[in-house]
Amino acid sequence: MAVETGAESGSGTEVPTLGGVPLLGSLFDLKSDSLGTYLRARHRHGDVVRITAGPPGLRAELYCVFSAEGAQQVLASDSANFRKDNTFYQEIRDSFGNGLLTSQDEDYLRQRRLVQPLFTKRRVDGYAGAVAAETRAVVAGWEQAPGAVVDVGEEMMRLALRAVARILFGTDVEATVDVVDRCFPVITEYVLRRGYSPANFPRNWPTPGNKRAAAAMDELYAACDAIIAARRAGGTGGGEDLLSLLAAASGTDDGEFDAAELRDQVLIFLLAGHETTATSLAFSLHLLARHPEQQARARAEISRVLGDRTPQAADLDRLPYLTQVLKEAMRLYPAAPVIGRSAVAATEVGGLTIPAGANVIVAPWVTQRDPRHWPDPDRFDPDRFTPEAEADRPRYAWFPFGGGPRACIGQHFSMLESVIALAMILRAYEFEAVDTDVPVTAGITLRAEGPIRCRIRGAEGWPAAEA
Repeated sequence: MAVETGAESGSGTEVPTLGGVPLLGSLFDLKSDSLGTYLRARHRHGDVVRITAGPPGLRAELYCVFSAEGAQQVLASDSANFRKDNTFYQEIRDSFGNGLLTSQDEDYLRQRRLVQPLFTKRRVDGYAGAVAAETRAVVAGWEQAPGAVVDVGEEMMRLALRAVARILFGTDVEATVDVVDRCFPVITEYVLRRGYSPANFPRNWPTPGNKRAAAAMDELYAACDAIIAARRAGGTGGGEDLLSLLAAASGTDDGEFDAAELRDQVLIFLLAGHETTATSLAFSLHLLARHPEQQARARAEISRVLGDRTPQAADLDRLPYLTQVLKEAMRLYPAAPVIGRSAVAATEVGGLTIPAGANVIVAPWVTQRDPRHWPDPDRFDPDRFTPEAEADRPRYAWFPFGGGPRACIGQHFSMLESVIALAMILRAYEFEAVDTDVPVTAGITLRAEGPIRCRIRGAEGWPAAEA
């Protein structure tokens, strides 16, 4: 029999616990539908909930913080008490390196100081041409018979990977894309399996899973190392791709990145820079395909603002409705649906005590569906993101890029890439949903569990070949 405990039983500051099965808690619920489990936890118990999973001796405990105010405390106002010390981040660190996403303390501060000048608005705006070039190739590649069906999940993943690889590596994009495309799925599945397991074999044991992952990591590392070595052999001055700029980055007190550190940064940028943006693009198209009225409104804005010309960085402010579409897609389908931390000291959140050493999560997937801030939360409504509507909500009611001192450094690049790509694609094609229901799951990023197919038709009056 399921047992639910917590605040309603008179425990004061004790965190309520989501019921599960005897001995194993919510293990099966988390394995089958973790995102749905978090939603049920909040619905039943409120803003701070404890979830247990696994047998005694191997039991994991999660302290889930679901309110906008709690997310702000964990990520921003009390961020020093909530660190990236959990098992999941360690698995990412062991597979993709100690880059900006996974590093901590002085390592992180040094990396951030070296990288920050490369992500100013002026610098990022200069990447608009590379994004447009890759999007133009996608638009041209869809010139098929009327009514063709495409999987926008796969297509946007390929587009985002090519765009970030072009920006990172310049002319070395082709070889890199093939290696990443082949190796990343193997490594990410390995990270997920180990990150969610209560116990793992050591990585150096010759198990089939360890051997597959090691081979993929060796191939990926070798490809990155070869490009880094060639770039350094040719000198780093004058190169405008991000790798050249990273290699040239230096500071009086921070020195510069050595070859291994460069590789770590490159791998983290590849990981965080393409899967997240691809998710936002794919679900923006999926939602518009299901809502013809909003799609027509977005396309009318694109036509009015851009006409036949290629979008540029300055056009972001001229496409407010398209930006609202993107933000609403990121609300419903946040690329990082769950964000983990570890509590250093016992801390009160929302009047309840989270103990020292606890694994803590905040969940954009849940908070961004909170009916206190999002009436009829499952409805697609880009007008939730007018300036007036945004001003009336708490800062952390919407946080797809995280927040506080560890907020995503690439959020302006992600918005730039997404708006430019959506504008070019929607100008050339109309979309009709084939898969109206797309199940999703939480991996390193949000993942569709099947295809996201849309039927596309060339937009009337727009020759796709000239896009």
